[in-house]
Amino acid sequence: MSEPRGRLQWTVEREESCDVVVVGSGAAGASAALEAAAAGRAVLVVTKGHLGSGSTEWAQGGLAAVLDASVDSVREHAADTVTAGAGLSDAAVVDALVSEAPDAVRDLQSMGAMFDRDGSGQLQLAREGGHGHARIVHAGGDATGVEVQRTLDAALRRSSATVRERCVALDIIHDDAGGVAGLVVGTVAADGALVDLTLVRSSAVVVATGGMGQAYASTTNPKEATGDGLALALRSGAVVADVEFVQFHPTAFWRPGGQVGQRLLVSEAVRGEGAVLIDAAGRRVMAGVHPLADLAPRDVVATAIAMRLREAPGGVDDHVFLDATSIGPSLEQRFPTIVRACREAGIDPVQEPIPVAPAAHFACGGVRADLSGRTSVTGLFAVGEVAATGVHGANRLASNGVTEGLVAGRRVGAALGASLPPLSGAVPSDLSDLWIDPAGRLERAAAMSRWVGPLRDPDGLRAMSAMLDSAATVAGAPTLSLLESTNLHTVSGLIVGAALLRSESRGCHRRLDAPESSPQWVGRIEQWLSKGLHMTFVPDEAAA
Repeated sequence: MSEPRGRLQWTVEREESCDVVVVGSGAAGASAALEAAAAGRAVLVVTKGHLGSGSTEWAQGGLAAVLDASVDSVREHAADTVTAGAGLSDAAVVDALVSEAPDAVRDLQSMGAMFDRDGSGQLQLAREGGHGHARIVHAGGDATGVEVQRTLDAALRRSSATVRERCVALDIIHDDAGGVAGLVVGTVAADGALVDLTLVRSSAVVVATGGMGQAYASTTNPKEATGDGLALALRSGAVVADVEFVQFHPTAFWRPGGQVGQRLLVSEAVRGEGAVLIDAAGRRVMAGVHPLADLAPRDVVATAIAMRLREAPGGVDDHVFLDATSIGPSLEQRFPTIVRACREAGIDPVQEPIPVAPAAHFACGGVRADLSGRTSVTGLFAVGEVAATGVHGANRLASNGVTEGLVAGRRVGAALGASLPPLSGAVPSDLSDLWIDPAGRLERAAAMSRWVGPLRDPDGLRAMSAMLDSAATVAGAPTLSLLESTNLHTVSGLIVGAALLRSESRGCHRRLDAPESSPQWVGRIEQWLSKGLHMTFVPDEAAA
């Protein structure tokens, strides 16, 4: 199993202090910062890019919440979430999420968010894969994330929170009791160097950095999604869980010749409007696979596509097609962003099918935390995609991601506004380690897509592990490239290790050598650093 790097190389240049540091400014991080600042806490938000450059703004789907109790219920929303989670969702946490989701959406509206409405002026609710009712709110058709992020960005700028853009977190500092005492941050210079390294002393650090899709060559995630928060929390002593469950969005736009980096996501809301998946021979991909056919949960659809591609129908083994031509001209009105992007790439989805393939999309696992962000380290909180709260289990239900970020962010912000964790003297450390050489980053990402994608087998997983073990290391002053390469190496190793251990297929983790789910694997795989990387399977006592 590939060992993650230990504490990274850094030398503090100055110090400052605040009550709470929030790392990340998407839905989860911004919500946490706003709540804590409103309660009078001194809050610093650090974000690697600019406000709005994370994953939230790319959310095309929307927000899942029961907003019309006359035709829907939180009980049914919870049931759909648990079903998608393939036996690993925590029912109590799911109940809390779906119960608080409507207020989170209304809170966004009170801040100025403009969601789509029907002809009578009521919120327009859509249905997506895995949902039994239309309970998804959108903005601008397929630009929901943009509107959510715009609203939160504006609120942050009006608040008392301090926002530091182009700033990254290197290491968490502990107090003499082992809890959080602060965070080392650095500013990203124009040449990528990390400068002005600062020890920010604080009682709490909230990690809200999103996912790690850039560990894969094919992903819908933005370039900032390099697993920074997960690696940061692991180095600080936190337990991580469920990392083998990487959700692959079944319909990312495909281009010939391969593609590295972020791919255009073709929202499953397009399938909700009537689009269907076909292979290169013109056959329906989802016919007979699942009762919901093209609206089946994402893990089912992504797996079905991957299995069909292994057959190379019509001589094509790297993509299928999403046929939305039956929707007609209204497709452009409903999904303007998708239609525009497809046309820019030479495909008119109103007239012809869209070439698509699965791509790494959402991390269902992450730092083990409750829905209020509390982790195994006192003073360290994790919210949003970086956290494993038990909501998503083995597979996330569509449009629950941003909703969870809003609910968890509000919860942790309110909790820190009410009381801060105890803090004793900080114990900085000048321990150093080598960085992972960025020169092999793209090769490792391509191998992750090939061997640790929607379909996995022991030989491929062991080959990936060997590649990670042989990754070259380099010394040097901290740069963004070195930090991201090292963090991606860490999270890739965590995924591969857990995927090798879980010898079954469940949710979005599919093993070709063990295609069925097994009762003995109802539980979580947890990993942590303590004089080396440790991993164990924790059975679900309730299931037992």
